[in-house]
Amino acid sequence: MSLHDFVVWLDQTPWSTALHESLYMYAIVETAHVIGIMLFVGTIAMVDLRLLGASFRQVSVSQMLSRILPWTVAGFVFMLTTGLLLFFAIPDRTFHSVWFRIKLALLIAGAINIWIFHKRVQRDISKWDVGVKPPLNARLGAVVSLTVWFSIIVMGRFIAYNWYDCDRPQSDFVRAFAGCTAEAL
Repeated sequence: MSLHDFVVWLDQTPWSTALHESLYMYAIVETAHVIGIMLFVGTIAMVDLRLLGASFRQVSVSQMLSRILPWTVAGFVFMLTTGLLLFFAIPDRTFHSVWFRIKLALLIAGAINIWIFHKRVQRDISKWDVGVKPPLNARLGAVVSLTVWFSIIVMGRFIAYNWYDCDRPQSDFVRAFAGCTAEAL
């Protein structure tokens, strides 16, 4: 079974149809997803702004991380759960969305940036923790983080639009990138 076959099967399940066609549930899940994004990205933005020296200068980075990280993790779990439900509601169209594919690539970039920060940059935090302006690698990580998460939000919003759907005339590049095949139509 290919990934495309799995997505088509998922799209045809009664649960997927019920969620997508529900009068209220889809809207509730979508709203909950936005709340999860606000919590996750909002807390990350607070840390990033501190790393840039743009705000919270009187608070050490380690103190800020210890207070905010639990909220960030909660926001991530909430955002991921509701995001999976949104995918489950419209899996075939979402799977072939150019915006969704870009969003997934950006999510991977965001995860790598978080990993680099926690494994490489944060290990020397005792040297720069209380400084108003952290070292360049921490500031660069913050810029990448803000850019990636802002872009993820934009791509997520664009998923709702059908500009590049498989059933519309597209360039060969878009058709290939979106995985538009005869089966996807």
